[in-house]
Amino acid sequence: MEQSIKLKSQFHLFSQRRFLPFFITQFLGALNDNLFKNALLVIVVSSAVAGSDASTNFTTNFAVGLFILPFFLFSTTAGQLADTYDKARLMRKVKFAEIFIMLAGSYALITLNLDFMLIILFLLGTQSAFFGPLKYSLIPQHLSNEELLAGNAQVGMGTFVSILLGTLIGGWMVTLDNGITMLCGLTVTVALIGWLSSREIPPAPSENPGKKLRLNPITETSVNFGLARENRTVFYCIMAISWFWLYGGCFLTQVPNYTVTVLNGHPRLISILLGAFIIGIAIGSLLCNRLSRGIVEPGIVPLGALGLSIFAFDLSFTSIAYQEAHASMNDIMPGQFVGLNGGRRILIDLMLIGAFGGFFIVPLNSMVQQRTASNKRARVLSVNAIVNAAFMVGGSLLGIFFLSFLGWSIMEFFIIVAVMNLIFVGIIFIRVPEFFSRFSLWLSTRFKLTSNR
Repeated sequence: MEQSIKLKSQFHLFSQRRFLPFFITQFLGALNDNLFKNALLVIVVSSAVAGSDASTNFTTNFAVGLFILPFFLFSTTAGQLADTYDKARLMRKVKFAEIFIMLAGSYALITLNLDFMLIILFLLGTQSAFFGPLKYSLIPQHLSNEELLAGNAQVGMGTFVSILLGTLIGGWMVTLDNGITMLCGLTVTVALIGWLSSREIPPAPSENPGKKLRLNPITETSVNFGLARENRTVFYCIMAISWFWLYGGCFLTQVPNYTVTVLNGHPRLISILLGAFIIGIAIGSLLCNRLSRGIVEPGIVPLGALGLSIFAFDLSFTSIAYQEAHASMNDIMPGQFVGLNGGRRILIDLMLIGAFGGFFIVPLNSMVQQRTASNKRARVLSVNAIVNAAFMVGGSLLGIFFLSFLGWSIMEFFIIVAVMNLIFVGIIFIRVPEFFSRFSLWLSTRFKLTSNR
């Protein structure tokens, strides 16, 4: 009975008009981004564009960079707009633009025009850059403090599930006969449904009506960073959130090569490993509400940080033992992998890394929203988007440095990133002692509850 009450409190937001249309809108937006992006990447490495002058490696990395670039260019303006105008109205405009972007993207896919595909990817990144500050600043405007953690948990879960679905479906559909045509129809349909759902989002008026827009991105970015630094805890939460994106990117980027060269797996196994990691994040995001009893609890952030490193260490050492035991095998299929010694443990490690990542990032996002004044929240969140993008680029550079320049193995790279995680978040926790004090209080409370049962 107690469990059913908790589940009702966790998911009751889906029965609310102030949340459900917004959830559907953001879910479908992330889905479309990943449908198109992963379809493009599969096309790039296929024979369809084999005659391109650009190398496959350069093109794939260039494509990822094009998607991230708009976050540097437009996040500051996006934050200003979100703090100046009605957020729900702006969301509808952004989603309406998505319909035309996907219509143009359909033409690019059908004609296999790689240059045009890359332009569309940049436009999708631009749309995401404008949507991000709207998305995270609207949540606390429509939800109460008691609902904030549950709302962020469900949005986090939805985002990562949509990333997984977009990755799997986008890459799979373009390999089918007439798959590109079907994918085009799907992306346009998703864009249309996303726009219709955005029309049902209740108004979210600005607290700065009549505020004059200042379009100098350099000056305004500096101003916004100043706003973010006004609250020491908020600024370090932004740094920790950005570190999570770097950390997760270091693992996700290496999964394809790790699967084939370390696990001797068939390419189909890549999707299973990616799925384990992303499903873990979704589960961890939802469990946050239960662990913190519905409040924004900084105390579970150190728990998440510790789990991220512990299970990364275990993944690395298990992978080394697995590689030695199965060195003579090749093209291991998913079903076969699960039956091998160490296979299930690797999947569990990836899922637990994701789950503890959920414990780490959901409270941090909620703290930034909760502790930032509503009249400047979107501008502070635009700083979060810029720093996130910078750290994601930094993760790619770390991979290049350790794997290509130093020649380390993937397992050694995972270990060093896990060590760096302990150092980086340890510094943040020292600078914001609240994390450690709340962690101690959270642990003592949990022990008391357990002993009283």
